[in-house]
Amino acid sequence: MTLWSGRLGGGLDDEMAAFTSSLAFDRQLWHADLEGSRAHVSGLRAAGLVSDDEAHALVAAIDEVAGELEDDAFVFLASDEDIHTAVERRVTELIGPTGAKLHTGRSRNDQVATDLRLWTRRAIALLVDAVLDLATTLHESADRAGDAYLPGYTHLQRAQPVLLSHHLRAHSWALLRDAERLFDADVRVDSSPLGAGALAGSSLPLDPAVAARELGFSRTFHNSLDAVSDRDFVAELLFCTALCGVHLSRMGEELVLWTSAEFGFCELDDRFTTGSSMLPQKKNPDAAELARGKAGRLIGNLTGLLATLKGLPLAYNRDLQEDKEPLFDSVAQLRGALLALRGCYATASYKTAAMAIAADDDDAVAVDLAEWLVVRGTPFRESHHLVGGLVSEAHERGVRLRDVVALADGFGDEALSLFEPGSAVRRRTTPGGAGPVPGAHQRESLATALDVARARASALAGRTASA
Repeated sequence: MTLWSGRLGGGLDDEMAAFTSSLAFDRQLWHADLEGSRAHVSGLRAAGLVSDDEAHALVAAIDEVAGELEDDAFVFLASDEDIHTAVERRVTELIGPTGAKLHTGRSRNDQVATDLRLWTRRAIALLVDAVLDLATTLHESADRAGDAYLPGYTHLQRAQPVLLSHHLRAHSWALLRDAERLFDADVRVDSSPLGAGALAGSSLPLDPAVAARELGFSRTFHNSLDAVSDRDFVAELLFCTALCGVHLSRMGEELVLWTSAEFGFCELDDRFTTGSSMLPQKKNPDAAELARGKAGRLIGNLTGLLATLKGLPLAYNRDLQEDKEPLFDSVAQLRGALLALRGCYATASYKTAAMAIAADDDDAVAVDLAEWLVVRGTPFRESHHLVGGLVSEAHERGVRLRDVVALADGFGDEALSLFEPGSAVRRRTTPGGAGPVPGAHQRESLATALDVARARASALAGRTASA
């Protein structure tokens, strides 16, 4: 029997039933659904719509269903359209007519919106932990890097030397922004829609605040139409996962380049690589490549949901069933990529000698020469033009820039000292720069920022665990 059999005769066409069923993917909402149902029973009891005995019976049945689902002993039926109908059906089987009171004053519209918010809160807590774990691993890897340095790139062309620690911590700062976005998204998830009903609330004396308090939400909805139709929080989390995925893609691309023979800056641990089915010599950075590849999937999940939402009138529409698969997928794929990259960075071996050789390329000293002239009174645009001419001459003659500088007027031993190994990176002294002095300050500021984020993450995890 369907939930609407009083209005519509007969059963669903088999193909229609298969097309509309969401049980294959929304069954992972079962924990949130049972949590929401317990809170709803509290609301029914507070409103006098069920007796104390009935409330106890309902909660006991919900707990029994939880045990069956936890033990994978729950028997789903072909008639179970979704996890919500499956749970209600089983509760009614266990306690009879009292089970039929579980849905009093509640619609699947506010029920699923509540379930999804509960699930999303926990997902945010899990993602924040994984993001901060990777950011911390990068920070620790930076500490181990010591005074190693490598070329910094723009346009994938060597630009200026930077400390390896500076480079690794750059990724940590981007990940901290990802964590900040997740914390911010949680603010908008933290609202209970339970009590909005199908779209207009209820004539029954239900107080949405009762269920909201029990579920750990800080507030309830202001408008019932908005409450059941709002999926902004899903789109926002999908944006957070997509942007974080873009950051991970950049990191993955970098590892792919660095581990190539052409760069030779890094070697990944065997546990985070694969071989070739044909070529015995291969060691492929698959974890990094998949982290790079997942970004497209995460972006697609975001744009797909936005396209679904853009044409919907108020309030609930069945199109909103399409919110769950991209959400579940994005959370799972991003978390997997975060864990994989954490392993890559935690176990990577950096070839610092090769990095230094590349970073000490004469051309990387060009800007230091220009700034050396600036300190001596030459306008920068003039010094830029002058040094650019020396670089051009060195390339045309096929000699080192230092050899051209040694013969140029206005330069001398002091200018030539700029070409000493590591000199250029040590000269980066401005706040936030890539040299040792600002690097020491950055280490402390990043450590503090990570501690603050960890405290927020701990509070978030504690709230979701106690709800």
